[in-house]
Amino acid sequence: MQYKRVLLKLSGEALSAGAEGLYNDAFLSDITGAIRRCVDAGVQVAVMVGAGNIWRGRQGREMDQPRADAMGMLATAINALALSEAFSHGGLDARVMTAVPMPAFAETYNRDEAVRHLEAGRVVIFGCGIGLPFFSTDTAAAMRAAEIGADVMLMAKNVDGIYTDDPKKNPAARKLDHISCREILAGGLKAIDSTAAALCMDTGMPVLVFGLDRAENIWRAVSGEAIGTIVS
Repeated sequence: MQYKRVLLKLSGEALSAGAEGLYNDAFLSDITGAIRRCVDAGVQVAVMVGAGNIWRGRQGREMDQPRADAMGMLATAINALALSEAFSHGGLDARVMTAVPMPAFAETYNRDEAVRHLEAGRVVIFGCGIGLPFFSTDTAAAMRAAEIGADVMLMAKNVDGIYTDDPKKNPAARKLDHISCREILAGGLKAIDSTAAALCMDTGMPVLVFGLDRAENIWRAVSGEAIGTIVS
């Protein structure tokens, strides 16, 4: 396998995958199967989950930003629990860890405990981002990836990589096989949150951005197939 320990960033939209409700159960089952295949191959997997299927901070335009972001953190906790349930049905042993203490529902995040779970073959699901307003779950994923010593941060997106421009608006946009964090920041590219890109640059954390149109792409990314865009 290409990687031994990975952090997978899943957006809230990936959990809904076009379904009318909050979750697409069939697609969650496919994601579970792909992650179980990775775990069975000896890969340690952590997941940072977003909340775009429930709430985005920018929806609260008339709200105080910290209040809106607090609602987003709670939404990620809901998604983390839903993902844990899907994993359980698929035969995966998973633990939810939240940056905001809520012991009735999840373990409070502790770096050493998270690593112990991973080494025991459990999937760790991170909720509540880093527990602070103004920081996206992309940034939280970059931070947790560095903390747990992941080999790579995998970012599953609704596009198959990073382009020179928005491919939905510019048909001449070219897909990039490789780009640096510095180039992302200098070019103002939106594929990765700028704070997350800066953190990955500072910590030397490589990032693989790939499309999640098919759940099996998770396995392909972990096993080292040439998909998506590598950010170094």
